[in-house]
Formats: sequence, structure tokens, C-alpha cells
Amino acid sequence: MSSTLALTLGGVATATAVQSPAPSAPGSPGSASAGRCAEVPGPVSATPDAELNSTFTTYGNDNTALDDWTGADGTYSVPLPDGRVFWVFSDTFLGRVDADGGRSPVTDEGGETPFINNSFVVQDGDELSTVYRGSADDPEPLLPPVDDSHWFWAGDAHATRGVIEGTYQEYERFGPGAWDWRWNRNVLARFSPADPDEPLSVHPLPSGAGVSWASAIRRAGAYTYVYGVEDLGSEKYLHVARVFGTSLLGAWQYRTATGWSANEADSVRVMAGVGNEYSVSRHEGRYLLVTHDTTVPLSADIVAYASCTPYGPFTDKTVVYTTPETGASGSYGDENVFTYNAHAHPHVDRDGGLVVSYNVNTFVNTDHYKDVTIYRPRFVTVRFDD
Repeated sequence: MSSTLALTLGGVATATAVQSPAPSAPGSPGSASAGRCAEVPGPVSATPDAELNSTFTTYGNDNTALDDWTGADGTYSVPLPDGRVFWVFSDTFLGRVDADGGRSPVTDEGGETPFINNSFVVQDGDELSTVYRGSADDPEPLLPPVDDSHWFWAGDAHATRGVIEGTYQEYERFGPGAWDWRWNRNVLARFSPADPDEPLSVHPLPSGAGVSWASAIRRAGAYTYVYGVEDLGSEKYLHVARVFGTSLLGAWQYRTATGWSANEADSVRVMAGVGNEYSVSRHEGRYLLVTHDTTVPLSADIVAYASCTPYGPFTDKTVVYTTPETGASGSYGDENVFTYNAHAHPHVDRDGGLVVSYNVNTFVNTDHYKDVTIYRPRFVTVRFDD
């Protein structure tokens, strides 16, 4: 695997994109009836998705190979025309799972359990494989940092024009404290589905307004919509941009109070309370925004909002699932365990159900080594009765 990263110079175009027809108005042909598209259909039920949970549990526990995935967060997914699915992860543990269900900080071979900041797991039917840069002895993240004080976490990705376009957020450390790090900028990495272990190219994305443009990507009509988060710690705000066509290398426009602008500084806060990762999916005649509820600190609730358009307003906040792992009263019985960053995978066929993933984590780093099940995604299937 090559250790050379090609950086493409130049920014994303900012000229105003060619306009396309507006989405269907509520009540018009092809849309939900008047008013209903702004409501989350109910009642809502959600149950653990046994198939996906079993798939990743079995793969993570399998010690046939000792350089593959044992757990991660992020959990975006990109379906390809050939039937494969690229699961996109951020922080990733590789290596072996011990007989007691933990990870050894030191393996029998003497090396530490590998940990990298971003990876792919490629699903081909029932088979999974892990993709990273470097070698089994010295694994590296797919998108390596510029130096030891920086790293990239993965955002949403999509397939277009024969490549996978993935959004990534660069973070930087500015001090010695455990929380002395901050978001720095956004980039777009392009990968070949046939040879995805390093980017074909890396491009800067708009980063001047303090918005991480990596939360979600959704194709709707003539545009590709890009969703971001303005993260102020306890307060997080949704922003929306769009690109004419299918590639994020096109000209960007930003949602304003009255329409769209080619100036990122004009981007407005569409709503509060989203996670750093969330999703917007077309589902039964409406756009559903699925996110962890961040209006309450460390909430266990996954909520959905509805809209008649892919850019909002998103209304009718509805709890669709309460994660059972969270806090002292959760299944781990540990106040340090928390869940976060729920989003949907609409390409997964569940007979009208919407598959949603979320991440599980702990504030006690040593617990990641004691119990591999903590740092793995969970999947639920949400069903709406309209």
C-alpha cells in the first residue's frame, strides 16, 4: 500500500449554480398530501436489527485475521451499483479479541492493539473486509494527518461518477489537556471502489463559516444536498448547502433565511438540537431527519423530524428509540457509557422499515480494552405507521 497522498490544490468553486425546478409542493403529484409531509408518521416502533448487529458482532469477534476491524464509531454507509456496501468509520480498533471479550493493549506478538482514526469495512454479500493504508504491522488511517497534532474523522460519503466521495473533518490538538483539541477544516477525499486503500485525490471544502460540512449527504432532484453542524459544545446547529449535479466538487450554494447564496458566510442556522452526525432520508413522501437529541446532555433518545423539502423546516420532533446502553441505569450499568450520532441507512431493505445506526462509547478509555462490545455500532429498524 502506497504511503503517498496526492493533495489537489485549489478550492471548491463558489459561483452560483444553475437553478433547477423547485421540489414538489405539498399536495402536488409525487408529494405527500398537504401538511402530512411535515409530520413524522406514527405510531413509531423500533427494534434491534438482528441481521446487521449479528454481522458486525461476528466479524468483530472473528480472529481469523488479526489486522481487521474489532470496533469503531461513525458508521456511514455507501451502496455501490455492484451490490457492495462501503461502511465508513472514524476511530477504529484493529487486531484480536481476547477470550474474555476484551482487547489486549499488548498482543502476544508484542505490538499494541492498532488504533487508527478512519477506515472502511467493505461488505460483499455476507463477507466483510477492512480497508486501511500501510501494512498489518504498521496500519495507517485511509486519510492520514499532516502531522502528529492533527487527524481526520470521517463524515458521510456517496458514490458518483465511478468514485466514492467522502467528507472528512480535520481536527487539531492545541494543548496538553485531554480536551485540548478542536475542529480545523473540511476536506473531500475521492476513492476508487476497486482500489480504495488510499485516496485518488484530496480537495479542500468550504471551511470559513465554522461549519463542519460532513454530517450528511442526500441526493434530491437536480441537487446533492450537504448537511453540516455548527458545533458550539452544548449547542449544535444544522446548516444546509447544495451542489448542482452529483459531485461535491461542483459549485456550492448555502441555505439562507430567504433562499440560497453562493457565499458560505450567508449560511443560516436551520435548526438546533442535531448531533454532529445525523441523516436526511426520503421516506414515504417526506424527508425524515434522524439524529440523537442534543437538546439534553448525553440524551439516550434518537429523534426524527419531518419536512416537505430536503432543506427544511424540520418539524414534529418525535422520539423513535431510546438507547438501552446509556448511563448507570442502562444495560452496562455504567454512568460513563453514552450513545451518540444516530443516522439512517435508507438503502438497507427492511420492507418499509428504516435502519438506523448509533454509536456506543465510554468516558473511561481503559474500558474500550476490557469490553469490545462497548465501542461498536448498534442497528435498529424503525417502523412508521402512516
